[in-house]
Amino acid sequence: MSHSAFFYGTLLHPAILRRVIGHEGTQLEICPAILLEHTRHKIRNADYPAVIPYTRSSALFQSTGQNDLAAEERTVRGTFVQGLNDRDISLLDLFEGDEYTRESVSVHPLGPLAPLSSDPSSQSRSAGAPAETAADVYVVPPTAPALPPLDALAPAVAAQTYIYAGPLSGLSPELWSYEDFVRENAWKWVGRGDHDGYYAEVDRRREMEGKTLQTVVDSVSDPGPGSSSGAVATSVAEVAA
Repeated sequence: MSHSAFFYGTLLHPAILRRVIGHEGTQLEICPAILLEHTRHKIRNADYPAVIPYTRSSALFQSTGQNDLAAEERTVRGTFVQGLNDRDISLLDLFEGDEYTRESVSVHPLGPLAPLSSDPSSQSRSAGAPAETAADVYVVPPTAPALPPLDALAPAVAAQTYIYAGPLSGLSPELWSYEDFVRENAWKWVGRGDHDGYYAEVDRRREMEGKTLQTVVDSVSDPGPGSSSGAVATSVAEVAA
């Protein structure tokens, strides 16, 4: 069975996606995309993000005295990938772990689909650049292009994405920047040369068999999905950070 997905964090990087699913993704197509009425946040004590619906994250902003976000701020840029198979999805579920639930959403493509293993424009590859940077430059450019008017977006397409399942106490009100992740943390997830075994964060998460949610007792006003209001909830931290 073929699946489509929307990625907004570490899996934005084609090299990380390939590592998680364990193959080159020659059957996959990818393009930039945007998810509306959701926000992306930093998870406390972690270097990967969380996305939640704005109907829930608005409480985070209100707690710091912020006004409602503008429509353009209630959006999450990411990538739309189609052609994933059942095994790919199983490996992605394992990688994301119990911090997230996989849910159906509608996203708007921001460009044409292109093969994951190639680039739609040969001009985007610089001389001597590694092969994996060809697709990277297309879906994660160094400078994000201007967002088109929301009323001029391409028609929405169905996809699955990973929504944060923990309590709001595990998140920072600060919106999360993918540029910061690329600059400061991407090396940990993909590995480099002789340090591959040491930096293989993807492999470490796979060995955790999806048990990525570490809990400590914490009193919060929003205990997260599935919990009773006002009950003692759990806060989230990266295991063995």
